[in-house]
Amino acid sequence: MKKLNKQRLKRTLFGIYGNDGLVFKIVLYLLLIGISFIFLYPLLRMLASSFMNLEDLIDPTSIWIPKHFNLQNYVKSWYTLNAIPRLWDSLIVTLSPTICIIVSSSLIGYGFAKFTFPFKRILMGILVGMFLVPTILLAIPTYVIFREIHLLNSLKAFNVPALLGFGLRQTIFILIFYQFFRQIPNELIEAAEVDGANTVRIFLTIAIPLSLPAFLICFLYSFVWYWNETSLATMYFGEKYTTLPMAVENFRATYELLYPSGSVGLGAAHNIFNQGVLFAGIIISIIPLLIIYFVAQKWFIEGVDRSGIAGM
Repeated sequence: MKKLNKQRLKRTLFGIYGNDGLVFKIVLYLLLIGISFIFLYPLLRMLASSFMNLEDLIDPTSIWIPKHFNLQNYVKSWYTLNAIPRLWDSLIVTLSPTICIIVSSSLIGYGFAKFTFPFKRILMGILVGMFLVPTILLAIPTYVIFREIHLLNSLKAFNVPALLGFGLRQTIFILIFYQFFRQIPNELIEAAEVDGANTVRIFLTIAIPLSLPAFLICFLYSFVWYWNETSLATMYFGEKYTTLPMAVENFRATYELLYPSGSVGLGAAHNIFNQGVLFAGIIISIIPLLIIYFVAQKWFIEGVDRSGIAGM
């Protein structure tokens, strides 16, 4: 009887296969909670501080809940960022190369997955090797080339490389499409060819519908990476386009021009630059990304799961 009870206890704690017992589940949930806390804590702290005035920020007892709920931080940040024009610039600079990347990456990935041609493995090796080269390492040579062929100060600086397979971190997108298209049975393509479908029709009517999660995940990642790219955008566009993240980088200087704190009798104390105003500006700049993610969360997770590629 005691032996039977020990076996039941052991099975309850450790399970049959070792990964289905109570101990494993507790460790797993603790690990997930810890990782979630690491990622969410800065965002939640920033959100709480964005509603605090200067008194709350220097008050050690005001950590999460502001004693003086303050929306003026968002009002000042909105005008400091010049949010509507900056949002429009961000969408233009982000959506245009993202669409180019999806088109070219899907075509390249389909070619590698479903066609046989000379030096295919060598080209795949070069493709993977390109992923290991830091983007910033090629920034100066790329700038010189773009200046010579007159691509600077226009969207061509982002769009042309994206169409040619050299967009921002585009290697990972090609590999994602390659992984998805490989999962399409060759028998399905052969049946379509027997019915008279050519390569273009097969790609449009079979490959794309079966790989929609790949298109979504590539769209989301490319959108986020182009949205947050400030170094290359500043280098290539100059003053032609100013995105929200670029405006955040210059936030303090712009804020102090709009709200000088040196004047007396003009609410100078309330105009002092502080973390609350800065955090409000950062929250405004990431709201579009959060909206897109929450809307497409279901398909995004499915795409990550099916792609078989982690750590992006």
